[in-house]
Parts: sequence; C-alpha cells; structure tokens
Amino acid sequence: MTTEGGPVAVTRLAADLHCSSRQLQRDFADVLGITPRQFGQAVRTDRTRTALRAADSVLEAAFAAGYGSVRGFYEEAARRLGMTPTDYVAGAPSHVLLWSIAETSVGDVVAVATPRGLAAVRIGRAADLEGEIREEFPLATLVRDDAAMADVMSALRALCSGDRAPELPVDAHGTAFQARVWSALREIPSGETRTYAEVAASIGRPTAVRAVARACATNPVALAIPCHRVLRSDGSLAGYRWGITVKESLLVHERA
Repeated sequence: MTTEGGPVAVTRLAADLHCSSRQLQRDFADVLGITPRQFGQAVRTDRTRTALRAADSVLEAAFAAGYGSVRGFYEEAARRLGMTPTDYVAGAPSHVLLWSIAETSVGDVVAVATPRGLAAVRIGRAADLEGEIREEFPLATLVRDDAAMADVMSALRALCSGDRAPELPVDAHGTAFQARVWSALREIPSGETRTYAEVAASIGRPTAVRAVARACATNPVALAIPCHRVLRSDGSLAGYRWGITVKESLLVHERA
C-alpha cells in the first residue's frame, strides 16, 4: 500500500488489482470505511513508529517509513504521532503526562492527560495503565496529580453515574475514519443509544458497519468518547473492552 514516495496511487493500485479506480474506492469504503490513501497513511504511521524505534537516525527512519522527503516526514509524522519524530525516538523526554484515578459506580477509572486533553481513559488498575504508557514513552514524565485532574475525575465520576457532566477535551490519535466515528459517538446524548449501522449512516458510510465496530473497539478514551452507547442492530450490547457488565451498568445509570 505504500512506496518510498508515499501511499500507492489509486490508479496504480487499481491497475495492479485489475479493477477500476472507482470500484477500488468503493470496496475500501465498504470494508474499511476509509479511502485507499487514508489506509496507506495509517500503514505508514505504523511503519513510522517501528522505524523510529529501530533506526540509527531520524533521517534513516524517514526513508524506511516510505517518505520521499524529510520535511514531509516531520510535518506528517508530528501530526500523526502527536509530537516530533525526534521527541518520539528519544522516548518523549519533554512530554509531561498527568494521570489520576477515581473510584466510580462502575469501578476504578484511570485517566491520562496531555496539555491538549485526555489521551486515555480506562477502567482498571492504575499500575496497568502506567506500565503501558511507560512502555511506549519510556522517557516521558508521568506524574500523578490528583489536584490538577480533580475536575476531570469529577466529570468522569458523573458520567459513570449517568449525571450531567461538561464535555471533556480529548487528545486521541487515530485514522481519519476513526476520528469521524469518535466524533459521531460524542454526539449521542446521554440516555440514548445508536446501532453500529446508525453510526455508519451518520458519517456518510452506511456500508462500513464493521469498520465502525472496530473504531469503537479501539477507542482510547472511554466515557468521554461514549462507545458504550453503541449497540448491535438487534439491540444486544455486543462487546465492550471493559466488560458487558460495565457497559450495561453505564447504560442503566444514563437511562435512569
């Protein structure tokens, strides 16, 4: 899907697959909910992470990841990684991540925030989350600051109890399609639900139901991006990363 100059052109890919460009675009939209170019960019972002960890220099990583110029590498990689390639390869030494934990009606909730918003909200043990963050950004400064996070944790408690809460800023990175799905989820009012098909239709991708389900499953910011409000077409709860019991409890609280 990518070459040294970037994602493969749709016309070339279509020719290699012996189909029309229009058919290729349609197939990508039906199965993945994104364009071939967006898929190529997502693959290259993954390659960027791998290359930065393995290469001896940022320049080497740029070409290993399929970028034709260093400038393009820095501009796109910084936007997709949330930091410059130099910072990433150094383990994000200048980045301070604040985190806190709160007891809620559905169990312990851990939140991690960057200066731009919530980067992670998870229902589980604080030690697990801290370990995951340390593994990806070993030189970042990870600080537990309950005072600074007090308003955020209060809002998350309210969301767990089905109470009204201010909209929380998020700093979640994903593909263009994931971003559209996550934005649509934030439009679902508390106390209401949508099916995966309805979410797909709301973003103009009515056939991308499976891709919507995958975007919900990879949501890094639980509660603030309420993927628990999405159900199967038959009304069943479907899967939830933190367990069906938690999902059911959240919906019961919200409906009450």
